[in-house]
Amino acid sequence: MTFIKENFLLETPQAEELYHGYAKEMPIIDYHNHLSPEHVDNNHQFKNLAEAWLTDDHYKWRAMRACGIDEGYITGDAPDREKFQKWAETVPYTLRNPLYHWTHLELKRYFGIDDLLSGKNAGRIYEDTKEQLQEKSHSALGLLQQCNVEVICTTDDPVDNLEHHRSTAKKNTSLKMLPTFRPDKAYAIEDNSAYRAYLERLGEASRIRIATYQDLIEALKKRMIFFHEQGCRLSDHGLEQLYHFEMNSYDVEAIFGKLLNGLPLEREEKQYFTFETLIHLCREYHKLGWVQQFHLGALRNTNKRKFDQLGPDAGFDSIGDFPQAINLAKFLDALENTGQLSKTILYNLNPALNEVFAAMVGNFNDGSVRGKMQMGSGWWYNDQLDGMEKQLNAVSNMGLLSCFVGMLTDSRSFLSFPRHEYFRRLLCNILGNDIKKGLVPNDIEYIGGLVQDISYRNAKAYFNLGDN
Repeated sequence: MTFIKENFLLETPQAEELYHGYAKEMPIIDYHNHLSPEHVDNNHQFKNLAEAWLTDDHYKWRAMRACGIDEGYITGDAPDREKFQKWAETVPYTLRNPLYHWTHLELKRYFGIDDLLSGKNAGRIYEDTKEQLQEKSHSALGLLQQCNVEVICTTDDPVDNLEHHRSTAKKNTSLKMLPTFRPDKAYAIEDNSAYRAYLERLGEASRIRIATYQDLIEALKKRMIFFHEQGCRLSDHGLEQLYHFEMNSYDVEAIFGKLLNGLPLEREEKQYFTFETLIHLCREYHKLGWVQQFHLGALRNTNKRKFDQLGPDAGFDSIGDFPQAINLAKFLDALENTGQLSKTILYNLNPALNEVFAAMVGNFNDGSVRGKMQMGSGWWYNDQLDGMEKQLNAVSNMGLLSCFVGMLTDSRSFLSFPRHEYFRRLLCNILGNDIKKGLVPNDIEYIGGLVQDISYRNAKAYFNLGDN
């Protein structure tokens, strides 16, 4: 049974023409993901579809748990073949969840499989895909090449030595893999013991003995320079919300001293420490000409029993309802007032705040860069048809869709890149329907160019990813 047909998601002739004539063949710049640089560097060959599909995929884990599947088949030590069987049995019950579309789109694009996955055909599909995954076309690089991926930007801690980025850059490959500076652990001070251990690692990486707060900032600056030399042009941060204080509201050196000595901190001291550290970082990003990204609104590690059992990023995070607008505006304004506000992408996890974020970015465009301030693509729980459409409508209504830098995978899986196709089909469908309704001119060439901008060209220009 063919489910993913040629005009999947395309409801009008105009949408079909926009997708097939303009969007389909555009290369992919995936500027935020969690792929393994080691897998790219070593051109990893996956043993089977369970390894390629189920490892670290908390979207699938949540669905399997909801269907009553034992943890042993999810994150446990059950054989890969049995884990895949349990996932296949789950798939029919994911109907109307984006996993249903993603699963069948990936089976078709990478493996030429049209069958609807279920427990009944799991064995055959497991063996068919296992055989293909041993081919050069289905290695880590082969999978990326199949989707015409030009650039990937991984997510990397300041202590990372970026050996795999450096190694990959020396190879004759059409793929460009660039690091992204993700310094969350530099201000993750909830656990004094873990934080002090991290400072040791950061000190070793930067060759700075971190005994003061100023030492911390100097160590981070040194690592930024190293990342920049390896091609890094982006930073990223995952936060519940951004904070704002007047500078020197607290003695940050005194706060740092408490951290080193294992002393408890007040809530406002923790928030101030995060605020001042981010301000220092953002000023450095501006000097380097980087794009800064903020992923805001996740309520993490909600299930203590499962956190104690499995650790973070295991599928127990949710949408938070944190207040965003006031402190976000003040934080951005603090940088704007000193002329140190970099190009910025704000990702919103709470869809009730889409218009808040879309309106906020417009406050800080200054005419210096096209689309300097961006509301990022539908993220995490919003990475589905309804969520992406709402995000695109918010961007269109509050700002300029034409300046949008487009889609990303935010994924750990090398099989996730058909999500760019999914997004492009949705984008073309929205614009095709607008043409049909008379809401925009019936100028396929012009609107097709806009689709190509959003799919590829805007990102290439925004992140300074030219050929030279």
